[in-house]
Amino acid sequence: MAEKQVLLIVGGGIAAYKALELTRLLRKAGIGVRPVMTRAAAQFVTPLSLAALAEDKVYEDIFSLTDEAEMGHIQLSRSADLIVVAPATADLMAKAANGLATDLATTTLLATDTPVLMAPAMNVRMWLHPATQRNLAALKADGVAFVGPDEGAMACGEFGPGRMAEPVAIFAEISALLATSQPLVGRHVIVTAGPTVEPIDPVRMLTNRSSGKQGYAIAQALAALGADVTLVSGPTALSSPPGVRRVDVETAREMLAACEAALPADAAICVAAVADWRPEHVGDRKMKKGPGGPPTFSLVENPDILATLAQAGARRPQLVVGFAAETNDIDDNARAKLARKGCDWIVANDVSQEGVMGGDDNTVSIVSAAGVERWTKTAKSEVARKLAARIAEALNP
Repeated sequence: MAEKQVLLIVGGGIAAYKALELTRLLRKAGIGVRPVMTRAAAQFVTPLSLAALAEDKVYEDIFSLTDEAEMGHIQLSRSADLIVVAPATADLMAKAANGLATDLATTTLLATDTPVLMAPAMNVRMWLHPATQRNLAALKADGVAFVGPDEGAMACGEFGPGRMAEPVAIFAEISALLATSQPLVGRHVIVTAGPTVEPIDPVRMLTNRSSGKQGYAIAQALAALGADVTLVSGPTALSSPPGVRRVDVETAREMLAACEAALPADAAICVAAVADWRPEHVGDRKMKKGPGGPPTFSLVENPDILATLAQAGARRPQLVVGFAAETNDIDDNARAKLARKGCDWIVANDVSQEGVMGGDDNTVSIVSAAGVERWTKTAKSEVARKLAARIAEALNP
């Protein structure tokens, strides 16, 4: 499945720093970003920073022979599914509204037949000036879409409309504009993520090292493909992915209840590291050291969330995917889990490798009735994008 592409034009204003966060959100969602910077934009953020986040070259100079040889400005203007101008300064808006082509950014806008989204950012007086409002009306008449500006305090010390919309809001608008070709529009997917915690007493608990990063990345990637995502999350330090409905839980029983409440769903992706056992009795006071030695307590088995969803009868999602964090015999253990749980796929990963639990990279195998498919080590965000694409293919055969 081809990756959606955004051509991001960064204008010269203090709000240019928000383009870095916007780029990060887009890449996390599996959307490609090809950056174009004006000369003024490079005074606020460095091309190196933008290139690193975009994982692509930054285009700056229309007169660069190298750039023209690699991708001429006409091809550049038509290479994306959407052109986003953020920040769209008063100068950029004026030039675009009047068909001027004085640099690479404005030449690209004039040469394109691709949809354009602008996120204005400027001083309140500039925004309210009749000239800017005329340019705004002209651009809207030409079919340009807008997000923002917001009202609030500005870097210049004034207050009013003119603040660039926050990256999350721009991301949501981009997702909506790309939604017509998103394969998971209208599909509801449940994703579990993070650890669960089982209390021993009011202070202590049983838990594990899961950071939730892989589950959150999968939820984000599914939302980028248009899915309505319910993220059932154990305790993590992560921010909610844009466009995802998050339900916070602590224990395994709470996680199961939240998943069942979220049914019906087209797919359930069980990424969470759920505690297998919990203390049979939870003390109402903190246990103290004493002459009798360390305390003992009995454990009882927690409900099996993956098996419950896979065996839910008429309420069973069309696709149920489990994760298996293993330290040895990865494929054999994953095959056994697939048969035992009754799910459709098991995504197995070797957590004995340094840096997997809590880190940013992962090595996984997809185990199904069709066999085992091994993926090379890559970023968890890339694993998420590939898995989301696979899920879309499975739900839309």
